[in-house]
Amino acid sequence: MPLAHISMRTGKTEAYRQAIFDGVYRALRETFTVPEDGQFMALTEHDAANFRYGATYLDVARSDDLVFIQITANNTRTKEQKKALFRRIAELLSENPGIRPEDVFVNLVEVEKENWSLGLGLSQYA
Repeated sequence: MPLAHISMRTGKTEAYRQAIFDGVYRALRETFTVPEDGQFMALTEHDAANFRYGATYLDVARSDDLVFIQITANNTRTKEQKKALFRRIAELLSENPGIRPEDVFVNLVEVEKENWSLGLGLSQYA
């Protein structure tokens, strides 16, 4: 049950934003075996003055369509699963809503299972 925070520039349609949610969730289900209904995501839009990035850092040509996707998840996945997740998110977002792979920036934050409370003040995974 990962938690995804997505940040992007303002100006895209609701359908565009929903396609990002759908693609990230599908990639998590396919590569991290996230259960059905294990969908916890938030998307924040920023105007140009509040969204900054390295346009060519590491020789990746980014545009103003850049999307930051930060996923917090248990530290139980293999390196192969992580690579598959990054690749699959880029593939799916390229298909719909049409984001160039260069504009898909993913950061994975891994935590211990006991660092979650999914409600009721309980530590469900501890």
